[in-house]
Amino acid sequence: MNIHELSVTVLKEKLENKELSSHEIVSHFLSRIETDRKKNDRINAFIEIFRDKALKDAAEADKKIAAGNSGELLGIPLALKDNLNLTGFPTTCGSKILEGYNSIYDACVVTNLKNSGTIFLGKTNMDEFAMGSSNETSTYGIVRNPVDRSRIPGGSSGGSASSIAAGFAPISLGSDTGGSIRQPASHCGVVGMKPTYGRVSRYGLVAYASSLDQIGPFAKNIEDAALLLKVISGYDNRDSTSADIPVPDYTDGLEGDLKGKKIGIPSQYFTKGINPEVETIVRNGIDKLKDLGAEIIDISLPHTEYAVEVYYIIATAEASSNLARFDGIRYGFRDKSAENLLEIFTKSRDAGFGDEVKRRILLGTYVLSSGYYDAYYLKALKARTLIKGDFDEAFKNVDAILTPVSPTPAFKIGEKSDDPVSMYLSDIFTISANLAGIPGISLNGGYTQEGLPVGIQLLGSHFQEHKLLKIAHRLEKAINI
Repeated sequence: MNIHELSVTVLKEKLENKELSSHEIVSHFLSRIETDRKKNDRINAFIEIFRDKALKDAAEADKKIAAGNSGELLGIPLALKDNLNLTGFPTTCGSKILEGYNSIYDACVVTNLKNSGTIFLGKTNMDEFAMGSSNETSTYGIVRNPVDRSRIPGGSSGGSASSIAAGFAPISLGSDTGGSIRQPASHCGVVGMKPTYGRVSRYGLVAYASSLDQIGPFAKNIEDAALLLKVISGYDNRDSTSADIPVPDYTDGLEGDLKGKKIGIPSQYFTKGINPEVETIVRNGIDKLKDLGAEIIDISLPHTEYAVEVYYIIATAEASSNLARFDGIRYGFRDKSAENLLEIFTKSRDAGFGDEVKRRILLGTYVLSSGYYDAYYLKALKARTLIKGDFDEAFKNVDAILTPVSPTPAFKIGEKSDDPVSMYLSDIFTISANLAGIPGISLNGGYTQEGLPVGIQLLGSHFQEHKLLKIAHRLEKAINI
């Protein structure tokens, strides 16, 4: 039995029927992770592995199962992105500046997972402070795509996505600021979802851009993603942006038909720069939905053309503010050669931050500076409102919007490292959802002639994850027939 090929739903059944123990499941995944770490071309999905703690927790889970206890994810292992706090373990955000820092509290999602009985396998690698689209900016080295180790897995949650694709974990968590869950999910051929802003508490997530960040699930299939989303969602009074809205059972009603459902196809997402194979696979997905009884409607999202510029002004401005706390004084890395307080700040930040983080801090500081705030930041906020308005108008007439996730399949490692603008354009189809605060999901739509996975993106209206998951589940089944 290849345990790593089983879905969470099947693993839960086998645990309940005593066909497998949590100890066996966790041991299997740990063995696969450790085997990969011995290879020269290792995937490098994990920064830290919690072997002893995971095995201890698995043994406790087996006792609970034997006693008749239950939990949504009791005994099921999970990989955690390294910008989510877990008490007593390092949280580095893939950065040298957090070297030596151990979390002193749990993120809200971690608390929810603990309450459900989840076993934490370790922390996954990521672009430094979630700034990147390729997982090449981590101080712990690049992450490789399990489908083709010469290619990037996507970013910034590349470690979490690749951990699923490589069979190192059955489920994982990532964060999405401008596509950092959906884009790596697409490149690795797995499912990744960004919930509505406010649906999942950000308490305990190290902030990149606070008005854009959202935590979400990675999984092998839609059903597993729905279960994980159910566990991590809910109101949290420690997060001022958390929405006090009831959480439905996202796993219920996934099997319903799609007759009468209206799917919008925005012309702005099928541009000249899109790879022909990507467009073919996405349009095949549209045909599948049509066959399932959905009505396909052409729509327009006219302000999409401004999304990249708006995103990088807002995101970098917020990053400049959020990363000011990393000063070499309170925690993390401190440059030992500093001779005074100013040098502690400047030398620690210079040595502690990588080039991409510095680039974004400088850009964000510039757009917030005197004389440029109105010209850039304020104007970007106004344009963001227009982008959100496009989606609000579209969802008056459609139930979901279907688009590509990325213009191309996963590119070669190093291919865009010296061209940040080209790298930024990798997120052109995912950024708008974060600006509007709406949910989005990526599911595998098929493979190119080179065998590279291509994701299909479905976007929904605010707090309509249940509807989005149902459409995605039906499409997933139709694609996999």
